[in-house]
Amino acid sequence: MKRALPLLFILCLSLSFSCVSKKRFMEANIRISNLTRNLSDMEDELASTKEELASTERQLNRTKTELEREKALNENLNDRLAKAQSTSSNVQQELTEKERRLLEQQEKLDNLQALLDEQKAVMGRLKETVDRALIQYRSDELQVYEQGGKLYVSLQDKLLFPSGSATVNRDGREALGKLAEVLNNNEEISILVEGHTDNVPIRGRFEDNWALSTARATAIVRILTENYEVEPERVTAAGRSYYDPKDSNETSEGRARNRRTEIILTPNLDELFNLLRQ
Repeated sequence: MKRALPLLFILCLSLSFSCVSKKRFMEANIRISNLTRNLSDMEDELASTKEELASTERQLNRTKTELEREKALNENLNDRLAKAQSTSSNVQQELTEKERRLLEQQEKLDNLQALLDEQKAVMGRLKETVDRALIQYRSDELQVYEQGGKLYVSLQDKLLFPSGSATVNRDGREALGKLAEVLNNNEEISILVEGHTDNVPIRGRFEDNWALSTARATAIVRILTENYEVEPERVTAAGRSYYDPKDSNETSEGRARNRRTEIILTPNLDELFNLLRQ
């Protein structure tokens, strides 16, 4: 009986230790299981994090690529803008230069028009003065008209010369005297005296119609300058023979109109010519 008690105690003690070890084993397994699940969760989270990181890196790379493309595009746009600004500046400079030239040309045209208007006014006043001075003469004796910016005083031969002669008669000298008064009061006017004939060949002291037309123009120039003191520097004599007819030489009336002397009055155009040369 005494021997059985220790054995029973030992058996109970062993069972007690066995129960404790099994409990700890089970707790350890539970912990291991929990740790395993936690590790698995962490590995999944790590994998997810790595995927997110990889996605972020890919997005970052795309963003860098887009930024580089945008930078290149921006640089290209800046270059184009700089060129456009340079071109615009050049165009503006050219426009400014063209505007300046246009303004200069417009000013020149305005000055030219002003001179033309002034010359026209001068010729208008001169015509009125000549008309008044020669009002007593009939239209078949002389005509006064403007043509090409000049004033023509056309005197028929029957007022000035006997047939075939270059000697100015009394009525012709009187008419030239009245015209000379106007010319002496308008010293800026240049004077061209042109002799004209018909196409009938001349007989007598003159070699031909050239000689007659020139002699008649010269005779009138001498009367204007010597008898009526018109400045010789202003006067030119020319003979046109029958090469500038006013009418047909086929009729007597036409030939009569062609036998004439024209005193052509021209305003001083020096200022006008100087402006055109600029």
